[in-house]
Amino acid sequence: MRKPSANRDVIASQYRFRPLPQLLPNLPSSAAASGSDRTVPTSSAQPHRAPTEGAPSLDVLGLPVALTDYEGTLDLIDRLVERREQAYVCVCNVHTVMAASEDRELRSALDGAWLNVPDGQPLVWAVNALGQSLPGRVYGPELMWRACARAARSGQRFYLYGGRDQDALAQLADRLRASHPGLRIVGGYSPPYHPLSEEEREAISAEINDSGADVVWVGIGVPKQEKWMAAMRPHLQAPLLIGVGAAFDFHAGLVAQAPRWMQDRGLEWAYRLTQEPGRLWRRYLRYNPQFVVAFARQLARDRHTAASRRRTTASSRRTAAGSRRTTVSSRRTTASSRRTRARDRRTTARD
Repeated sequence: MRKPSANRDVIASQYRFRPLPQLLPNLPSSAAASGSDRTVPTSSAQPHRAPTEGAPSLDVLGLPVALTDYEGTLDLIDRLVERREQAYVCVCNVHTVMAASEDRELRSALDGAWLNVPDGQPLVWAVNALGQSLPGRVYGPELMWRACARAARSGQRFYLYGGRDQDALAQLADRLRASHPGLRIVGGYSPPYHPLSEEEREAISAEINDSGADVVWVGIGVPKQEKWMAAMRPHLQAPLLIGVGAAFDFHAGLVAQAPRWMQDRGLEWAYRLTQEPGRLWRRYLRYNPQFVVAFARQLARDRHTAASRRRTTASSRRTAAGSRRTTVSSRRTTASSRRTRARDRRTTARD
């Protein structure tokens, strides 16, 4: 793994990754002091130029999960950028779904998303158990990687918002550009770990807008990135915001990804737990069992509802068949009555 350059100022100027005091030269340097949490603006406004079409979706524990794959998602991204419409995309896993059941602001952000793509393999299994046939997940880091490959050919402009710090963000840009020659990364910013003031938010909005980005990749983790995208969407001119969580650390070479066989078997959580046990054990211990139980209930309700529909349909068909038989019988009776009256008239005529 290549280490970040020691010359932070050179890297920052090269990629327009400017520390907060440079974004806000009139603020004291203490404005960039760290706190305990990255926070987001409190605005709840939604996209003001919403796209006219997206992907079909299916409800999984109240979350509309997009029924799409990598190529379908990338095609939708390209179409939205071309039309200069505005939206944001969330990549969702078990953590996202279960956290949304407890966090109304996160739920609102997910409901306002243009696409909630299935980032986690368990979501793909859940969707398919409900009768769909998704071939696989739309994994955030892989989606970002494939989007970079396309953008290197199409000329789409990317902005990177997130990362551990400015050095890590510059390292990410280095690696992406080296892997995708021609990729246009027009700016980046690693936000501080303290609540952003209104002045800071306006400065960050202006920085992103001035960059001319087509897509803003957001890597500050769930649920902060979803809330940030929902709050910032009306203030940004870029057509699309995409939250990809740990993709920044993966592609910067700071954190190893799980082996492919573990990803395919839905065991990525176990690998990540071995990498960051102190941060992740509570999340997985809490949310994974909750998801299994909650989805089992949804699946049981869905199957019960489907069975009830089948019984109702079968009953309706039997009733319809009975009605048709009654109609046929009535017609036969009517025809027989007509024949009897005709014979009676002929007999009367002969007499």
